[in-house]
Amino acid sequence: MERRTIGATALGVGAIGLGCMPMNWGYSRSQQRGDRSLRAVHAALDAGVSLLDTADMYGPFTNELLLGRVLRERRSDVFVSTKCGLLVGDGHVVANGRPEYVRRACDASLRRLQTDVLDLYLLHRADPEVPVEETWGAMAGLVAAGKVRALGLSAVGVRRSRRSLPGDLYEGTIRQLARMQQVFPVAAVQAELSLWAPEALARLLPWCAARGVGLLAAMPLGSGFLTGTLTPGGGFEPDDPRARHPRFTSEMMAANQPLVAGLRRVARRHGDGVTPAQVALAWVLAQGRHVVPVPGTKRERWAVENAGAAGLRLTAGDLAELATLPGARESWD
Repeated sequence: MERRTIGATALGVGAIGLGCMPMNWGYSRSQQRGDRSLRAVHAALDAGVSLLDTADMYGPFTNELLLGRVLRERRSDVFVSTKCGLLVGDGHVVANGRPEYVRRACDASLRRLQTDVLDLYLLHRADPEVPVEETWGAMAGLVAAGKVRALGLSAVGVRRSRRSLPGDLYEGTIRQLARMQQVFPVAAVQAELSLWAPEALARLLPWCAARGVGLLAAMPLGSGFLTGTLTPGGGFEPDDPRARHPRFTSEMMAANQPLVAGLRRVARRHGDGVTPAQVALAWVLAQGRHVVPVPGTKRERWAVENAGAAGLRLTAGDLAELATLPGARESWD
């Protein structure tokens, strides 16, 4: 698989990563089976994937424990990225950016992942009660201690109103990143980016490119929508958050079907076996050499299919067609 570099750290990773959250968090808990998820991880690694993305809150903790079983056997094959900064309570999540917590959280992640160093440590969310410089300084101390190789931020776009321009979505994040850069270099930013959610292209992606910061594209398949395997009104299991998300109402999914149809057209032009999901991932890859899509899955089949997108090269005509596909994305908020 083609390799890409995370920021100015010269840490190379496979061009496609693997998001491990669905294995223990966020989707149907009734289907979580450790052995199946382990097969998916090993299949991804065998296909050239190296970046495994997790967080201490996934589970909580069970996702890191699961990946620890992989790292114990295949540490040299893995670029491990995990996160701190969010605590899971009874039905709610709260931010914690206190330096003492950050240090404890790192040590706990190292134990669960069965490794002595984290390749990338992300601040999951900034704590509004703690200056980000204090949190980031504590994380920089982990690099100095040899426990972490590089640092990053998991960014959340905030739209202030329906009239906000797409570039406004990450304005707060960019200001925050500028403050963090004054303390210690930011190696990577993780943010949602897909053909379905392209807002990061306006300001965040150029900011990263100008500073040699890697962009880890979260949800590059639109939480499954861009695979073409979800149908409007098809329904989700009760504990699947998509069942309650406005993006996945029958009306919104129907309105965005032209996006999926366009992906199918491009896939057909590239021959048998090429899927809409692979075209969607190839589109993300085409946004810059510093972009690494991190699709999430717990199934071996999809892990292998996603990895195969690294070898797909979209033409200028493909990209132009995809850029003009209609959709109802502006209605999300």
